[in-house]
Amino acid sequence: MEELNWREIWEEKQKQRMRPLKITYDKDFSAKFAEDYSAQAKYNEYGRKAVGLLSEILDDDFEVLEIGAGPGTLTIPLAMRVKRVVAIEYSETAVKYLRRNIKESKVENVEIINKNWLGVADHEIKDRFDLVVCSHFLWQVRDLEKHLKKMENASRRYCAVIQPAGRGRMVKELWTEISGKDYKGEFDPDADYFAYLVLRQWGRLVNVRVMNYSVERDFEQEVRYIASFIGRYVEVDTHVKEIIEQYVSGKGLYREKRSAVVMWWSMV
Repeated sequence: MEELNWREIWEEKQKQRMRPLKITYDKDFSAKFAEDYSAQAKYNEYGRKAVGLLSEILDDDFEVLEIGAGPGTLTIPLAMRVKRVVAIEYSETAVKYLRRNIKESKVENVEIINKNWLGVADHEIKDRFDLVVCSHFLWQVRDLEKHLKKMENASRRYCAVIQPAGRGRMVKELWTEISGKDYKGEFDPDADYFAYLVLRQWGRLVNVRVMNYSVERDFEQEVRYIASFIGRYVEVDTHVKEIIEQYVSGKGLYREKRSAVVMWWSMV
């Protein structure tokens, strides 16, 4: 299995997924996109279904550590199911939305730590939690093994990883139209494969489920969503934005069916 040299592949893919955005048509793009992402936490079929699958291992008295909580997409439905959630989130913008969404949801059992996860001392969190989970987070870590080991260090029962699986048709087709290149998986959210590979090499027995869910966006949110992928490879100026708008076309809500991989393993 080592012949695959997965570490080099991971490093290259991680750099691609985390490229800085080149969006020049709107100086406020990042702020608007963060608001869009927060809005998804309120619609939140993703979070509810993820918690539904994790219910196979969850208990009401669980203390949970969530890494990379974002605006609370998983945090809030998880907090409604367990005793306590400690949410680690490095982005101050995301923390602002997380606090707002928690307040609106009236959950009172979430502690927020505004800190870089990999900067948290191992001895401070060792064996403190019944479940350690990260959702839609893996591409943010350069050292995947270090991240997974740190998760295991903090858990006394279970660890879980949730990652999107598959990219929408519209993003792929627009990539080809705008770049003039065939789509070769530039945006595929395939980080779950690498996590599974590492865990199996470590001898972990990994439970895997596939979760189907829907996402709703209005016209402007859909345009920004597509621009957020295209803009990692191509400058999205006014002209490119118009191409995206013409492709999206019309107004109203866009409902997209998505899938995610939910995997967990036991520490006992």
